[in-house]
Amino acid sequence: VMVEHRAIVNRLEWMQHAYGLGSTDRVLQKTPTGFDVSVWELFWPLAQGTPLVIARPEGHKDPEYLAELIREQRVTVLHFVPSMLRAFLDGVDAATCPSLRVVVCSGEALPADLVTRFHASAGDRAIALENLYGPTEAAVDVTAASCPPGEAKGASASIGSPVWNTRVHVLDERLRPVPVGLPGELYLAGVQLARGYLSRPDLTAERFVADPYGPAGSRMYRTGDLVTRRHDGALDYLGRTDD
Repeated sequence: VMVEHRAIVNRLEWMQHAYGLGSTDRVLQKTPTGFDVSVWELFWPLAQGTPLVIARPEGHKDPEYLAELIREQRVTVLHFVPSMLRAFLDGVDAATCPSLRVVVCSGEALPADLVTRFHASAGDRAIALENLYGPTEAAVDVTAASCPPGEAKGASASIGSPVWNTRVHVLDERLRPVPVGLPGELYLAGVQLARGYLSRPDLTAERFVADPYGPAGSRMYRTGDLVTRRHDGALDYLGRTDD
């Protein structure tokens, strides 16, 4: 996937505005570099002059090791795929990691029961749980939602609203907007879209299509994800259109 520099810069600048790394923060880099989450794990703290803590190879699979590393290195921000967050909480109480202030989830739907369990595990500590959504074709993440205790509704947490310079469309099979509350396919537009797939013009033409709702010549990315839009504009993920 050919992702432009400006797309990642937009993504990182939005994240800094949203979560504000400072001199006392420490970000844990534990995602293998073959996965897109590793991009922000590496470059967000480095761009801010914030210490970066690098986990040992395969360390992301070991909850006890991660908990020890978080405590020892006073990690404040880290990422979990929801299934790995569940595995982490099977062996570790978040409250025993006193340095943590932000946990970011992405890569899978975030179940509502896991949101509840996470906050229960944190006890009296106010650790922010953030749910991000996005494909590699749009610079890793394009929507975000905070998941405070007591607000999880339905089967999974909302995937939220667009990040900076990003547009989202919920459309039917004829590319017409779908009313609030009804399912439709999610299309993405804006500065974070990739150029396309390297040496795959056929696939690029199939997934990156003309945007009838944007400026002349603009494109949108067909995600293949089924969503609904809430009255406040936030999105709920339902699954894949080909399921």
